[in-house]
Amino acid sequence: MLSCSVVAAFLAVIAAVPAAASTITVAWRDKAPYHYIENGVEQGFLLKRARQIFDNAGVPAEFVQEPAKRIWANFAAGAQSYCSIGWYRLPEREAMVQFSEAFHTDPPHTVLVAPNALAQVKAHRTLASLLKDKDLVLGVVDGVSYGPELDAMIKASQNQIDRKTVTPALMTRSVAVSRVSYMFIDRADWEYFNERDDNMRKTIQLDLPDMPQGLNRYITCSKDVPRDVMQRLNKAIDAMNKSKKGA
Repeated sequence: MLSCSVVAAFLAVIAAVPAAASTITVAWRDKAPYHYIENGVEQGFLLKRARQIFDNAGVPAEFVQEPAKRIWANFAAGAQSYCSIGWYRLPEREAMVQFSEAFHTDPPHTVLVAPNALAQVKAHRTLASLLKDKDLVLGVVDGVSYGPELDAMIKASQNQIDRKTVTPALMTRSVAVSRVSYMFIDRADWEYFNERDDNMRKTIQLDLPDMPQGLNRYITCSKDVPRDVMQRLNKAIDAMNKSKKGA
């Protein structure tokens, strides 16, 4: 029989061996050019950046595409070993998830206008004035946030609100065919669609002086993701941010 000292030494060796890191599911929504699928291939500058962050942090991850509403339903239901990428930090989300350090900062939103509403929209010199026009229809992508300040302005708007559970790409087509008067859109989205979608030639892009500043985007993770994993992700984000500044 093994002596107590041999058994103790064996157990000490086992305890010193780190447990294999569990694979984390990383969900991303369809939002070109941030993260999307084209010709069956996953693409997007933020998806590429996120993959690099998880790789550099040494955190095993399986990236999956899911609708925005399902992602947040999963968080609300207590999904485990679950993260998602590219989200704004909002108070109502703090109770459900952990936030990484910021890994991207958006410019301010811009306004995409339907051809038959151009004159009426351009009659407003400010965003505050535009949102008071009861005759305009504002298209809103449901299940996502435009940032806390713009969300609050939309909620208080006197526009007619057409809220749809669609991707930003599909909402731009509603603008192009004048089903809605206008929509708010990320500038990167607009530039991507404008280069690739002939329908965008029918729309008009406008900037307003009182548009809220662009917000940071974060990696969100379920509460059970260990603190050391979040620290490794943050370290990788910090290193990436520093390298970008030095480029």
